Amino acid sequence: MNKINPKEYNEYVQKKIPKPTFLKNSLWAFFIGGIICTFGQFIINFYKNMGLDKDGVSAATAITLVFLGAFFTGLGWYDKLGKRAGAGSIVPITGFANSIVSPAMEFKREGFIFGVAARMFTVAGPVLVYGYGSSVIVGLIYYLVKK
Repeated sequence: MNKINPKEYNEYVQKKIPKPTFLKNSLWAFFIGGIICTFGQFIINFYKNMGLDKDGVSAATAITLVFLGAFFTGLGWYDKLGKRAGAGSIVPITGFANSIVSPAMEFKREGFIFGVAARMFTVAGPVLVYGYGSSVIVGLIYYLVKK
């Protein structure tokens, strides 16, 4: 058996390790996230022109973006976008829809109850629990301080 010394091994490993492309990845995330947010602004403007009030515009925009994120995940387009954009596709509300639909699609073969329904919130569930829990704590603190 051929022995290799540690120095030669480290040099070999350094040649094989992929070089990170932080600047390129950051620029892609910035531009794709910006494009998604710009599209969201167009949706806001559309609903404002339709005559909705501020709360109606907010709700309709969120519903539209979540629907589009889920729809594009179902078509397989959002995963392709995520591979290129990285965090730029995760941060907007469309990323939340993707995080719910992706596990549901993955476990669809196990049935709608034990597959889709049981696994739908494997990624988004902890985020929702943390959000609800922290909002209850902040609400209680606000209530107690205001008294």
